[in-house]
Amino acid sequence: MTKQTFIKGAMILLAAGIINRILGFIPRIALPRIIGAEGVGLFQLGYPFLIVMLTVITGGIPIAVAKWVAEAESLGDEHKVRQIFRTAIKLTLVLAVVFTAVTIALAPWISTHVLTDERVYYPFLFMTPMLLIAAISSVCRGYFQGRQNMIPSALSQVIETLFRIIFVLYFAQLFLPLGLEWAAAGAMIGAVIGEICGLLVLLFQLAQDRKRRQRLSGTPAEPVLKRLVGWSVPVTLSKMTGSLSYLFESILTVRALAVAGIATGAATAQYGALQGMIIPIVLLPTALTYSLSSSLVPSLSEAAARNDLATIRKRMHQTMRLALVSGAPFIVYMGMLAGPICSILYDYEEIAPMLRLIAPVALFIYLQAPLQAALQALDKPGTALRNTLVGAIIKLSLITLLASRPELGIYGVLIAMAVQIVIVTLLHWSSVIRLIGFHMKMLDFVKVGASMVIMGAAVKFSYAYPFPGGDWLQLLVALGGGMVVYLLLMVLLGIIDRDDLSRIPLIGRWVAK
Repeated sequence: MTKQTFIKGAMILLAAGIINRILGFIPRIALPRIIGAEGVGLFQLGYPFLIVMLTVITGGIPIAVAKWVAEAESLGDEHKVRQIFRTAIKLTLVLAVVFTAVTIALAPWISTHVLTDERVYYPFLFMTPMLLIAAISSVCRGYFQGRQNMIPSALSQVIETLFRIIFVLYFAQLFLPLGLEWAAAGAMIGAVIGEICGLLVLLFQLAQDRKRRQRLSGTPAEPVLKRLVGWSVPVTLSKMTGSLSYLFESILTVRALAVAGIATGAATAQYGALQGMIIPIVLLPTALTYSLSSSLVPSLSEAAARNDLATIRKRMHQTMRLALVSGAPFIVYMGMLAGPICSILYDYEEIAPMLRLIAPVALFIYLQAPLQAALQALDKPGTALRNTLVGAIIKLSLITLLASRPELGIYGVLIAMAVQIVIVTLLHWSSVIRLIGFHMKMLDFVKVGASMVIMGAAVKFSYAYPFPGGDWLQLLVALGGGMVVYLLLMVLLGIIDRDDLSRIPLIGRWVAK
């Protein structure tokens, strides 16, 4: 197994993340055309509950595995690595089986009383196998990330996405004659098949890894179990806060929209448009922030084990600068091209104002993930929990107050989400500064901000210029023209240098020359 450097590992996950985001838009574009926004809403309504259950089952276990495997490997303790992984898998399996059984038993009550739309029963029921599959996959990914080998995780994500696309669309179309709820249930079956394929890839990679390494005799796993449970609890609570916030968001949104005078079917459609169409566009750049965060945990854990504060600060600066530079152009795109993006992707231009409203705060989303990963890697999961809890309380309170107002409706939900994103990111940032004395250069923000303004002018000019070939081609020209201008400005202003370019996989050395 090949151990990668922090940047190389992040770039491998980034490549997989970009492929997944691009491929992932295929069902997001096609599914609303097959089952409509209301069908997408039925498909999406069960996911918040799934996230809560997965958080209960896995919690901080994958992060703990990545952190401790990296620490043990830095000390050359191969036996400890095996012990950590085996203990984590056993604990996760027990929790997954128990909570899957409970979820199946309570599915009728959950669909009618918690999720507020009884039609979500079949999509929710067919979703439950994901609890066991995704739980095992998350521990395997944590193990490989601790080894600082991102290839298995990247490969499994790509395979999962490919099979998910095929079977989500196939089963949604197949079950559509039976009704909208069955079409959503068919799409969920396709998602489960994708998860199974991704897990099989991880298990194959795990078997190959075991063959390469010498089998060692074991010692009692109780100390590892106690430490694993003890460290995972605050991380689990932090994740649980976010997951419950997501669940209550879905429940409160539909209820608040009903108070505003919007019928249940229309409210489900609006929530489906928000979570199934708008949020995926906003989260597109998180392909990079996710890869950086996944590489950051083992890297910072290894540096912290050596008390190497200089490396910790260096890694944080690299991560935050990359998140800033990569996320900025997407804010320009979402703000200026919301109409054509929503029209071309979804044939649903009326949701474009949602995208414009959330675009300005999207940068805080991209900066938040590395900050939270740093707090967890540096043994401060309780701080991340506190910050997340504050944001969740504010968001849910604002949803209740704003979404119930007829003049705001679903836009009240967007405002609440935006406020929560900004507050949590700023709290995380403040916590990291106090912890390691990390600071970013304000001049970098000024340069990136100026580049965004110039890029925006280029995008506006490119899209306004009449171009033969249809709306698709005109949009691509505007996107490409804006990105070229932005990258040139990044190089000219010194934000991106030759060393950064040389790290790009495959083409880096050629581009740097």
